[in-house]
This record gives sequence, structure tokens and C-alpha cells, in this order.
Amino acid sequence: MSNHSSGRKMLNLQLKDRESLYKSYISFLEEGGLFVETGESYQLGDEVFLLVTLPDSEERYPVAGSVVWITPAGAAGNRPRGIGVRFGVKDEGKLHNKVEKILAEMIDSDIPTYTM
Repeated sequence: MSNHSSGRKMLNLQLKDRESLYKSYISFLEEGGLFVETGESYQLGDEVFLLVTLPDSEERYPVAGSVVWITPAGAAGNRPRGIGVRFGVKDEGKLHNKVEKILAEMIDSDIPTYTM
């Protein structure tokens, strides 16, 4: 079965350390979300399926979501090209809570992220 039969694209996101997680995390979304570096073209609202590996973990967390942010190639501030994916309601906050726990002391940092 191909990724296109469900109309949803699958992306793997491996976050090797807390800094990468921090830079990828989209904290201003109530449901949580992550930035995914990709050269593929997406439209706002596209549904995607992420397999996320968090720092210090071998486990891959599946989460369905939708594209809410697009950073084009050549964006200001040398930001990487990619998309911001808002976690869907089916996640029930599981991945969002794990990310917030890992980033607890960094969440209000001044370090720039890939989206804001």
C-alpha cells in the first residue's frame, strides 16, 4: 500500500537532542506541533502522518496532523525549508505532553526556533 492511497503523506522525524526538539517544537499551537524539514511541496491544511523519535529514545511515536506552517526555500534567517504540523486530536495530547516534559526548562527560552 502506498502512502498516497490514504491521501496522507508519511514523514519520519528524528530529533537527536533537546535543542533540535526545541527548535522544531511549535509551542504556540494549543495541541502542539512540530516543524519538519522537507523539500517536498505541501499546502496549508494537507494531512500528514509523522513518526517522531524523541531525544534519548528509540521509540517512534506516530501522530497524525495537518500542515499549519510552510517555510519556503531561501527563507529569511537561514531557516530550513519545511512544514509545521499541528498534532491532530487523535493524539489526545500524548506526544504534546512528552515534548513539553522534555522541554520544561527551555520552553520560555530566547533561542530562536524554526517557526517563530
